Amino acid sequence: MRVVVFSKKVKPKDIQYIQTLFNGLHRLGITAYVYRPFLESLEENKVSLPMPVGIFDGYFDLKVNKKDFFITLGGDGTILEASTHIKEIGVPILGINLGRLGFLATVPKTRINESLDKLVKGYYYIEPRKMLKLVSNKPIFGETNFALNDFTILKRDTSSMITIHTYLNGAYLNSYWADGLIVATPTGSTGYSLSCGGPVVFPNSNNFVITPVAPHNLNIRPVVISDKNIISFEVEGRAENFLCTLDSRYETINSSFQIAIQQNDFSTHLVQLNDRHFIDTLRNKLSWGMDMRNK
Repeated sequence: MRVVVFSKKVKPKDIQYIQTLFNGLHRLGITAYVYRPFLESLEENKVSLPMPVGIFDGYFDLKVNKKDFFITLGGDGTILEASTHIKEIGVPILGINLGRLGFLATVPKTRINESLDKLVKGYYYIEPRKMLKLVSNKPIFGETNFALNDFTILKRDTSSMITIHTYLNGAYLNSYWADGLIVATPTGSTGYSLSCGGPVVFPNSNNFVITPVAPHNLNIRPVVISDKNIISFEVEGRAENFLCTLDSRYETINSSFQIAIQQNDFSTHLVQLNDRHFIDTLRNKLSWGMDMRNK
C-alpha cells in the first residue's frame, strides 16, 4: 500500500500524533510519500521518521506515480486543500482530525493506530462527495475552478451591501441585497452556509443550497435546488470590486465578470471507517439529542 501524508505545517502540540501516524505506517509496512512543505516542517521541528519516505509535490506526481490513499493531518480545511491536488484522479482521503470541529476529518487523533489497522484490513467504504464548478467569461482560479464545500460572492472594501441578481438555467430567480451569497454543496452545507442560517443537507442528496449572507430583504430565506441546475449571477454595488471564493481560495472580480456555478465533472472521495457515519458526526458535532441545561 502506498499513501500520501498531507498536511500544512507541524504544530508542537501535534508532534506526538504525527509520530504515532508514522510509527503505525512503518509497523504495517505502508510506503509513505510526504507533501514536500510538510516534510520540510517535520525536519525543522526535528520529528524523527522510523523509515525512509518519498516526496509528494502535487497533482502531477499522482498522474505518474499511483497512490492508494491520501492521509490528511489537520481539519476540514486540510482536506479541502488536498482535493485541489487530487482533482479527477480520485484518490480516497482519510482525514485525521487535529483541529476542532471536523465534519470531513472524522478520525480522532487518539484512534490513529486503530484506523490504520482498519484501512489495511479493508474495514471501510468509499463515499463520493459531489463538487461544484465555476465557469466565467474571464480567466479566474486557473486550473482549480472547483470546490468541495462552497462558492461565495461577498462585498469588499466597503460597508455597503451589494446586489446579486441570480438566475437558474437562465430564468430569473431573485435579486439578493446582502453582504454576499453562498452556493454550497451538501458537503459544504455544514460550513459557512450553516452559520448563515442554511439547512443541513445529507451528502448524497444531489442538491445545491443558495444561502444569502446578512440579507437586507428579510423575507428571503435559503433555498435548496437540484445540482443539475446552472446558477448564474450579475453583481452590482457601490464598490468597484467584489470578492469571489471557492472553498478557502479567493479572487477579486468586478461587475464585468459573468459567473455561473454548475456540478463539477468529478467528485472527491472520502474514506469512511465502518463504525463512522455522517449521522454520528452530525449528532456529535452539533450536540443533538443532548440536554445541556444541567451540565
